[in-house]
Amino acid sequence: MDPPDDIADQFSLFPPIPFTLYDPHEIPNPEPIPGFLPNFNPNPNQNSDPTSFPSSSQVSETGSSHILSFSIPKKRRRGRPQRSSTSFNIAHFPNGTDLNPNGNDFTSASSNSISVNSIRNNVGNANSLPRAAPDTSDEIIVINRESTAEAVVALTAGFPADSLTDEEIDAGVLPVIGGIEQVNYILIRNHIIAKWRENVSNWVTKEMFVDTIPKHCHTLLDSAYNYLVSHGYINFGVAPAIKEKIPSEPSKPNVVVIGAGLAGLAAARQMMRVGFKVTVLEGRKRAGGRVYTKKMEGGNRVFAAADLGGSVLTGTLGNPLGIVARQLGSTFHKVRDKCPLYSSEGKPVDHDMDMKVEYDFNHLLDKASRLRQLMGDVSVDVSLGAALETFRQVYGDDVDAEEMKLFNWHLANLEYANAGLISKLSLAFWDQDDPYDMGGDHCFLPGGNGRLVQALAENVPILYEKTVNTIRYGNHGVQVVAGNQVFECDMALCTVPLGVLKSGSIKFIPELPQRKLDGIKRLGFGLLNKVAMLFPHAFWGTDLDTFGHLSDDPSRRGEFFLFYSYATVAGGPLLIALVAGEAAHKFECMPPTDAVTLVLQILKGIYEPQGINVPEPIQTVCTRWGSDPFSLGSYSNVAVGASGDDYDILAESVGDGRLFFAGEATTRRYPATMHGAFLTGLREAANMAHHANARSLKIKVGRNPSKNAHSCASLLADLFREPDLEFGSFSIIFGRKNADPKSPAILRVTFNEPRKKSHEGSKPDQQHSNKLLFQQLQSHFNQQQQLHVYTLLSRQQALELREVRGGDEMRLNYLCEKLGVKLVGRKGLGSTADSVIAAIKAQRGNRKPTSTSGKTSTSKLKTGTLKRKLVRRAKVVGKRNGLATPPNSNFVNGKVSEETRTVHQASSTTLGPGQGDMLKQ
Repeated sequence: MDPPDDIADQFSLFPPIPFTLYDPHEIPNPEPIPGFLPNFNPNPNQNSDPTSFPSSSQVSETGSSHILSFSIPKKRRRGRPQRSSTSFNIAHFPNGTDLNPNGNDFTSASSNSISVNSIRNNVGNANSLPRAAPDTSDEIIVINRESTAEAVVALTAGFPADSLTDEEIDAGVLPVIGGIEQVNYILIRNHIIAKWRENVSNWVTKEMFVDTIPKHCHTLLDSAYNYLVSHGYINFGVAPAIKEKIPSEPSKPNVVVIGAGLAGLAAARQMMRVGFKVTVLEGRKRAGGRVYTKKMEGGNRVFAAADLGGSVLTGTLGNPLGIVARQLGSTFHKVRDKCPLYSSEGKPVDHDMDMKVEYDFNHLLDKASRLRQLMGDVSVDVSLGAALETFRQVYGDDVDAEEMKLFNWHLANLEYANAGLISKLSLAFWDQDDPYDMGGDHCFLPGGNGRLVQALAENVPILYEKTVNTIRYGNHGVQVVAGNQVFECDMALCTVPLGVLKSGSIKFIPELPQRKLDGIKRLGFGLLNKVAMLFPHAFWGTDLDTFGHLSDDPSRRGEFFLFYSYATVAGGPLLIALVAGEAAHKFECMPPTDAVTLVLQILKGIYEPQGINVPEPIQTVCTRWGSDPFSLGSYSNVAVGASGDDYDILAESVGDGRLFFAGEATTRRYPATMHGAFLTGLREAANMAHHANARSLKIKVGRNPSKNAHSCASLLADLFREPDLEFGSFSIIFGRKNADPKSPAILRVTFNEPRKKSHEGSKPDQQHSNKLLFQQLQSHFNQQQQLHVYTLLSRQQALELREVRGGDEMRLNYLCEKLGVKLVGRKGLGSTADSVIAAIKAQRGNRKPTSTSGKTSTSKLKTGTLKRKLVRRAKVVGKRNGLATPPNSNFVNGKVSEETRTVHQASSTTLGPGQGDMLKQ
């Protein structure tokens, strides 16, 4: 049932590229100067990224005084290789580290990096830990001397280095959250992950760890190993040792997977391995979906493998597709940093001007990030484009025409990264996934990503040219209708692109819940097109992988703005031109001959003045992803009015665990990526197996995590009716039986007064630089509303905050500036806060809280409460060497824990219809 492979596999014998982590040097971070800066010095330091992840020994051999770093590519940098990268900083744990397994250290940390110093409290350095006796259950075990390195490996796999994920908590990996048992579980979990990553072609068994894990922790070993295997964190892929684990005869119910893209293939293989009978329905004549490698060829044996869809592995640290590539014996080609830009006349762009405008462009993005903090919920209904255009008007008076063309090129690059017009991207959440980008280089896979698809589709029962038009689901199963055929199954997994869901071409019976329909409508689904050209020879040279071209027309800024050279990896002289933004939509109607003619004009304008002849291409291919009925676009983005929550909503199953959803638009961490799609397939395979097992045992599976989170939010509201401390607009709750100054507390700040129409008493030099946008949005602030924001801090910090004099303004300044605390919505607190809430509730018992005037959520707030200067901590894109703080991440006092999938609308400000359109371009 597999289609014939038409891709030449010339690179299967290439060995994997070795890698090491590096000790970073200081990266200068000059104080930003507003606007396009005439006195800017274009000489930033450059950083090289690792291309893969180190072994545990490589990390442990590094001196403990150093900090290990691996790069996190910003979404703004997705197209052009980044010149300076954000990094995770992982501190080595010094000897003599004090352990605090019963709580977290809430010491403040810089917002410019993710600090995992809290690992010291739960993991520590093996040299400083007492070796646990086999029959001792109240001590932290010592597995080896590499706990730090193993924590870093787990971090790249998506696990907090020192805490549980929401997924683990939902799976019940521990009977009780917290304490020594959790610390030991995390050590074991990290150790298993690191062990498999040492050789991903092996099948790691539980027995490999029996001798190194104390007997009293074997229950934890069972829990960690079973969880990691069932959820696809280890022992996945296409290595022979893994493929041979697929049983010859299925023993579990039949499942239908709709779509043979990366999500569908990942899920199908995983479910086949655990014994399900799987059938994959694919509308195309091939597998891969939006990942498509086409063999291009001409005379004289010239050919190349062209990736017409997904092409770049965006980060290799922990990337599951990188693991599959390693299992295939493939190597990676790092997309090199060199990316010259050429003007519309074909002349090279002045290097200093290039660096200056790039710096200023990123600075404007930073200003937009700070703006959304001040706007709060209003920013949800404002576009990124509106903010950037406002700032450009304020600061761009002295910008000449060439600088403006260069600025527009960066806008096109941003629209490429998001597959969407900046006028439609959410100012609040357009980059909400930035903190979770895979670390490491952006890479090409020699021979094309079709090699991954071919390997994943091998021996998977795929029925091609089966276009699904109806899905009926209910408590007793699912019927999938494709043409005149009906496929009945116990469960079904829908992996069709968001564009197909938006089109309504698949009828769901009964209709999908309104919550999911709204999420489908809110999320954006953009477009990127390509022109692939095979030439007789690589006239552009092989010393670069990318170069860019500027346009005179702002409306055509994305037309052939970036070129990818695949000459070193495709097997032949292949060049691909990208079409992004508004130009991508116009391109859908452009005749292919006209498109190729325009591309050749650009190339001739660049190279012929250099004395280089540009030959006619041997073969060309123009994509039309927007017109493809099986995709209707390229990849998702967070549009105006949407948020990361909508990705979670799309991922929710319906029909009491019968119909599931996967694909890049169902992951808030890794949307719009190939590895994101792949990971959702593994995720849903685990969810489907869980529901099937529960049904076989006649166990009722819990509701969606978001609904459980809503219950937790209600509990939090009840607890704050009787706070332990209350002063001004600040309320604090903490465990009354734990007097430890470092014990956790939860702070709530209440905002409710509208912003006045006039800035009374403000001096001219104190006015906001974004005054124009504030004026345009002023009506939004005239709505009297109550809103709560929260944070975790220590009991000692709460007591210090109470002693601050000067009113709420001074307290807020002390909280954010002195303590470095980030205020978030309820859904941003995360699983750590859920544990604290549960503990406080348990200590208080079941007694009803005392209702007092002014403390209930429905009563009016007392006068004198803090003005709504900061209503929600939206995602902040950090400085060039700093990490952003996401709106929905659990980034509290410099610590990161697993994001939470809560959807709590009580604290959100929703604008009326059409109110968000006032500033759209």
